[in-house]
Amino acid sequence: MELYSEQVNRLTEELGRLPGIGSKSAQRLAYHIINMPKDQVKALAGAIVDAKENVCYCKECYTLTDKEICPICSSNTRDHSTIMVVETPRDLNAYEKTGKYDGVYHVLHGAISPKLGIGQDDIKLKELIVRLRGDVNELIIATNSGVEGEITAMYISKLVKPTGIKVTRIASGIPVGGDLEYIDEVTLLRALEGRVDM
Repeated sequence: MELYSEQVNRLTEELGRLPGIGSKSAQRLAYHIINMPKDQVKALAGAIVDAKENVCYCKECYTLTDKEICPICSSNTRDHSTIMVVETPRDLNAYEKTGKYDGVYHVLHGAISPKLGIGQDDIKLKELIVRLRGDVNELIIATNSGVEGEITAMYISKLVKPTGIKVTRIASGIPVGGDLEYIDEVTLLRALEGRVDM
């Protein structure tokens, strides 16, 4: 016997498809949404549709933006000769929160993982190599410290070192297996300031 209406079940099912949302969380969210005022529900639905229709990748760094070139890449106050390579836009946001990095970024949208069948052609590596043909002095590799992040860092280092561009890796201070988006700003800042040559 169905306990709830088809609409409640459908909403719960759709919310449960989101990453990190289990069935209990999906049910809790569904109840919350149903109890929200109608104008707030419409605003939430509108924001989701608007983001899906208008957010795209920056043509330079591949972070998410609603413009052709993101605000960081289009800024005249950023050091465009220093590029920090991160795995996801969330990692970029984590470093931006420190307020101490004034270079630009390159978002890979993943990491090399032979176990998962993700190779160098499945992430934004070709696009990075194209960017490095410009006036770049340093490439900071800030991939996560898990196995995939380390494999990706080593691969990038081997590709870039022959070009003469300085290649550095963020320092320890970030726990092995830790994701950058969950690390506090002080630890991220220490890792950035203590980066080492590769």
